[in-house]
Amino acid sequence: MIDMDKYPVKDGGICAAAGFKASGWYCGIKAFMQTGADGNESPLPGKKNDIALVVSDVVCETAGVYTSNKVKGAPVVVTKDNLAKTGGKSRAIIVNSGNANTCNGDGEEKARMMCRLVADKAGIAPEEVIVASTGVIGQVLPIEPIQKAIDPLFDGLSYTGNVEAATAIMTTDTVKKEYAVTFTAGGKECHLGGMAKGSGMIHPNMATTLNFITTDCAISSDMLQKVLSDVVKITYNCLSVDGDQSTNDTCMVMSSGLAGNEKIVSEGEDLDTFKAALTQVMANLTRMLAKDGEGATKLLTCVCAGAPDLDTAIVIAKSVICSPLVKCAMYGADANCGRIMCAMGYAETDCDVTEADVWYISKAGRILVCEKGLGLKFDEDLAKAILSEDEIEIYADLHRGDADATAWGCDLTYDYVKINGDYRS
Repeated sequence: MIDMDKYPVKDGGICAAAGFKASGWYCGIKAFMQTGADGNESPLPGKKNDIALVVSDVVCETAGVYTSNKVKGAPVVVTKDNLAKTGGKSRAIIVNSGNANTCNGDGEEKARMMCRLVADKAGIAPEEVIVASTGVIGQVLPIEPIQKAIDPLFDGLSYTGNVEAATAIMTTDTVKKEYAVTFTAGGKECHLGGMAKGSGMIHPNMATTLNFITTDCAISSDMLQKVLSDVVKITYNCLSVDGDQSTNDTCMVMSSGLAGNEKIVSEGEDLDTFKAALTQVMANLTRMLAKDGEGATKLLTCVCAGAPDLDTAIVIAKSVICSPLVKCAMYGADANCGRIMCAMGYAETDCDVTEADVWYISKAGRILVCEKGLGLKFDEDLAKAILSEDEIEIYADLHRGDADATAWGCDLTYDYVKINGDYRS
């Protein structure tokens, strides 16, 4: 099982690690798309930041994981190309919300322009800039409001600017998502933290959504990439809100190395510690993303235990979380264990799930609803109370081995349809 609170939690989000400044600004991208002119020289009351900047004091070892959707946003293409040219090194991140810069003829040109704007102001190479975008797909990204935002973004850079940045990357999110921890590697205190966005169009595999993580623990880009790929598998790739995989999914980790520990360049205790810290941060961000699913009223967690191996446990847990019928049943607090068994049964695995035990668990209690694959008579009132809470765990024990995995999701509500029925308006 993932240890969700192994290390002490720290304030600061993406600025928790030494050497990272951040800022956010409202430049009016969405307004410009609708009217052709933003007309705003500064944030207005009630206007949410829509562009964020993160800058490191030093060159960072960097790793990334991206959407596996065949249609990829221009920023994904440009960022991958930039990191290939620098050998996994970066200095800054620029990310906008309101427009995904995807399926546009000039998309890559605009993404590279964003990199150049940051590079010219920071005095670094354009290839050292990570670029990302989120929002409406298929509409041309206006560069004019972004050009106007560069000076105020740099003026606002601060070692405590994490909230401004985390707010700027939100789209239909209702709350910002930040998390950071403190840990020790090589006898030195290290920090690792980040920010994430995502509420809809969330489904494995990738990563999922936009996620930016920083650390001051010294680690090589090769080890960083290895650990990130491993942790994504058991966190972001186990998250689903609606079964739609974004074209712009990006997860980046930057290391400033300023904690002063001996650089991690191989397997060992320090790498294990770093991996545990990264897992805690990414698992908690994943949980926040699931809880803030579009229109959601309940956070759903499925733990698949007793599986023959990790991959099988992941596939089955995700199958339950992704089931529209399970999600609807949880919304209605309907303790229909048949929907859980059905979702496990069509999971793409050869594992026999016909003798599984299924529990529903929440702060209102726990109840066994299925034993050895057979539905039980149970206290309907207790089951209703358990499933009426805003955080519900579905625990399934397959009795086929010792492996387990967790997947995160949310219920499916009327509001999800309303939100996505007028997304562009």
